[in-house]
Amino acid sequence: MPGPEQGRPEEPRESGPPAADPVESLMARVARGDEDAFAAVYDALSGPVFGLVRRVLRDPVRSEEVTQEVFLQVWQKAPNFDAARGRAKTWVLTLAHRRAVDAVRHDQAAADRDARYDWSGGPAYDQVADEVTVRLEHEQVRRCLGTLTDLQREAVGLAYYQGHTYAQVAAILDANPATVKTRLRDGLIRLRDCLGVTA
Repeated sequence: MPGPEQGRPEEPRESGPPAADPVESLMARVARGDEDAFAAVYDALSGPVFGLVRRVLRDPVRSEEVTQEVFLQVWQKAPNFDAARGRAKTWVLTLAHRRAVDAVRHDQAAADRDARYDWSGGPAYDQVADEVTVRLEHEQVRRCLGTLTDLQREAVGLAYYQGHTYAQVAAILDANPATVKTRLRDGLIRLRDCLGVTA
């Protein structure tokens, strides 16, 4: 008969390394743009992520918004995940916690600004300042368009100001669609740099 310390049969001990976390392999596929793998990661981790965010934010609607933002970040940042530095679930929950804390800070700052603002009257906005800002922005865009080659400016104008597709732009310019894409890409990079837009 078993003694008092042996009341339960001893469970068999596992030998070898622990089973691999399926989310780890899914994350590698997400990093390569696999939407099915991303859906599986979402199914596996959306509950824990929402629970964590909800504990920080308390507001269920805001928590849903932040949870969606977290998974957008997972999709965008999946190539940065390094399995050698930790588990995928831990990485995702860390992103969730950071984003939830950022949301709390953002919401508190907005509430503080609203509390300080004098809502007693006055114009709804500064129309003159808005018009000046818009004119300056338009002038900067015109100046930057002037730095493009004629071909780049023509392609950008047709695609982004007149709403034509790549194929339509290629037909209008009587050019190869691949050439049109290259012109547009190079032109947009030059515009981005001229306007000082950071990626």
